[in-house]
Amino acid sequence: MNNQQNIHNSPSKIRLPLYLGLTLAAGLWAGATFFGERSTEVAPSSLWKEILNHIERSYVDSVNTDSLVQFGISQMLEKLDPHTTYIPVAEAELVRSQLESGFDGIGVEFNIFHDSVFVVTPLAGGPSAAIGIRSGDVIVSANGMSLTGSSLTSEKVFKALRGPKGSEVTLDIARKGYAKPLSFKVKRDKIPTFSVDAAYILPDKKTGFLRINRFSETTLEEFKKHTADLLQSGMSQLILDLRGNPGGYMDRATDMLDEMISGDGMLVYTQGRNPRNNYEVYAGKAGKLERIPIIVLIDEGSASAAEIVSGTLQDYDRAWLIGRRTYGKGLVQAPIPLSDGSELRLTISRYYIPSRRSIQKPFVSGQRESYAMERYQRTTDSSQNLKQEAFKTLGGRKVYGGGGITPDVILPADTAHVTPALLQIYNANAIQELALELTSKIKKTWEKKGFDAYLNEYQPTEVELARLLQLAGGALRRSDLLASEAFLKIQLKALIARNIWSSREKNGLNNAYYQVIAKRDKELQAATQYWKEAKKMAAPL
Repeated sequence: MNNQQNIHNSPSKIRLPLYLGLTLAAGLWAGATFFGERSTEVAPSSLWKEILNHIERSYVDSVNTDSLVQFGISQMLEKLDPHTTYIPVAEAELVRSQLESGFDGIGVEFNIFHDSVFVVTPLAGGPSAAIGIRSGDVIVSANGMSLTGSSLTSEKVFKALRGPKGSEVTLDIARKGYAKPLSFKVKRDKIPTFSVDAAYILPDKKTGFLRINRFSETTLEEFKKHTADLLQSGMSQLILDLRGNPGGYMDRATDMLDEMISGDGMLVYTQGRNPRNNYEVYAGKAGKLERIPIIVLIDEGSASAAEIVSGTLQDYDRAWLIGRRTYGKGLVQAPIPLSDGSELRLTISRYYIPSRRSIQKPFVSGQRESYAMERYQRTTDSSQNLKQEAFKTLGGRKVYGGGGITPDVILPADTAHVTPALLQIYNANAIQELALELTSKIKKTWEKKGFDAYLNEYQPTEVELARLLQLAGGALRRSDLLASEAFLKIQLKALIARNIWSSREKNGLNNAYYQVIAKRDKELQAATQYWKEAKKMAAPL
């Protein structure tokens, strides 16, 4: 598609040198070894050091200077943009693992409620599943360390359950029907993480649905594998769900775009104060999805890499976008490891999509909370909240920059079901607890009947809703659920489906859960009515 060159609006076309082997990330560079002219050690300013020395030697009370340093760093970064952050040692490893291909652990998805660690599901193929740990089990202790009580946190659980591959941890498990805790010795192993939540064919037998929760190390491989499977199953058009996707590595996003956009046009470029951080990324590979119609679902939770994908597809008139205006994060951070194991994520450039529009929404230094809350304060027509600058797509359509990606079709958020009763139920984790209870009761029945029968036949009963009220506590009455009833029923049904079927999926898919949710997903249902527009944007055969 040589006419894509018309959309190149950058005055300087600097192709990324292949020999550098650098990878861009949406909001994140994949590494910081090439960041500017970074030295291995940076001495603190003499004034900063002088003040700390005086405090340490002469202050009237004993002081933890490390905490003072961290506080000082946080206050200093408040004066910069909202995405430049300092990550303490205790959190750095956990934060990094969210984008890596896996971690060493026991392989369970857990939830904390009633001051206890409940196993939501043992991950398929993981060590916990192999030795018989079940959904609904309660992990009472790990190597003798109690995992109960009001001081229980996710960080404490991670620290207890994760560890080097091959190491062992002894778990005491409370299980329904057993008077005493059961003891399991689990050998930790590499636990893969997945970024594709769902990939299945809709009932029309031709529409593929694929949901991506973030752009991690494995996203491209997952995307290519699942779309290949969908094509083999008869997919001729694709709904790509990027709702709630906070972003991740930019190179995974641009490589994925190259699967959907033909030709050798520019996909994204970055500009910063240091010319070393200015790059342009181009398409060039032949992708298997270049000729099929695509609809993309987005919302205010879609950020960074998710905005690059949706915005670039829109700029090339390659996909039809449905939902709500995206978050508006258009700044690139370099993750810089510090000497003590902590990490600085420093904003080094802004990224722009092919129409030359910036996705970054306005911000005021020092007002991070209002910046983060802005997306919850938008009006129904979220495109009107900002005075946005107009740009043109390749085909001449008007699009907007300076505050996220505005979809082609705006659908207001469905919030009618959000009531005080619903919030109380979720705060008590009652729906998760009831889902685990019901799973143990009905699992064998519906496994025998099959998922299709469950999808079409099972409905939560009045008795089960009464149990939900009981688990939520407080003074809730049946009448308090009227506005939220349909939502609660579909959520409960979806969670049970996940507990029964998704634990078998070794590729991380939660198809059972999302197929149930689809029954009440208004944005997904609306998308099926816009294939005429999407087909006009598919590359000609």
